[in-house]
Amino acid sequence: MAGLAAAARAKELGAEPLVLEKGDRAGGSMLLSSCVIWRYHSLEAFQAECPDGDPRLQRVIVEQLDDAIDWLESLGAPVVEHETGNPRTVGKRFDPAGLTQTLVRAIGDSSVRSSERGQAPLEKANILCTGGFPVRLARKRGLLLRANRWSEGDALDFALSRGGQTAGDLEEFYGRAMPALEQVAEEDFVRLAQLYGRHAVVTAHDMSERFEGEPDWSETDLVQAIAEWPDALAWYTVEPDALEVSIRGRTIGEMIEAAREAGGVVEEVEGRTSVLVRPGVTQTLGGIRIDEHARVVGAEGLYAAGADVGGISNGGWSSGLAAALVFGRIAADEALGR
Repeated sequence: MAGLAAAARAKELGAEPLVLEKGDRAGGSMLLSSCVIWRYHSLEAFQAECPDGDPRLQRVIVEQLDDAIDWLESLGAPVVEHETGNPRTVGKRFDPAGLTQTLVRAIGDSSVRSSERGQAPLEKANILCTGGFPVRLARKRGLLLRANRWSEGDALDFALSRGGQTAGDLEEFYGRAMPALEQVAEEDFVRLAQLYGRHAVVTAHDMSERFEGEPDWSETDLVQAIAEWPDALAWYTVEPDALEVSIRGRTIGEMIEAAREAGGVVEEVEGRTSVLVRPGVTQTLGGIRIDEHARVVGAEGLYAAGADVGGISNGGWSSGLAAALVFGRIAADEALGR
């Protein structure tokens, strides 16, 4: 989102941007998501949900996201739903493939190029939008990857080499509990997410830990807790009457059946159903420190947006696509002196 939005905005302003794509396709992790772009209703709500985030950056998102979404629609991006379905938030759901195609078309197909052998020449870049470092973090901590497979942290390393600073906890991430498989295919990232932690008894796989209390609404705190447990594994155990509870258009029973069909470990004991889960890293929450103008703090002439940026959602979760869209557009404006 961030790189494509920045380039499309730069093109709109009369520049000739070049998007250097490390992967074998445009779209990054946006293309793999449910593509809901949203914000909290107010800055106060944002701060309450993400208390460790920078309120200056949070304010920018609250104030500018609505116009940014209107801009996407003006480019022809296809909207699937005009509401988020969550009373805490406001925003819209787009078709991820259609949105990606819309932005690439706005930039110009010839301006989105694959870099040789997956190594983007960052020394020539002025806007960094490489998707954070979920690949590196998942590998380091023995977690599943639930993001594109190219985001290793190239931009973070480059920004630091130029004197840039970090923001947020570099170990903190947004993710989902997934069936404890060796790996999960990209096309199954949404389908196999086990989204019913608040309806389950959650224990470590060796029963040495138990999650106490109510997970937050996004269950990010629950997933990060499991990542600290032995082998980063947990059992989600639900009672029979919970199987018909619907969450985001699917019942808990359907989510469990999807895990079973994918080869996950599902056990039935005394009428209860237990699923073995492992966290999947979707987005890192720590990263490069920027100011309200998307400028990398400590690195003159360098801008960053998207999941490369840290210090927005820490302590909770907010829409990564919203931050990417808003600060991608701002980075283009600032880089071009607008």
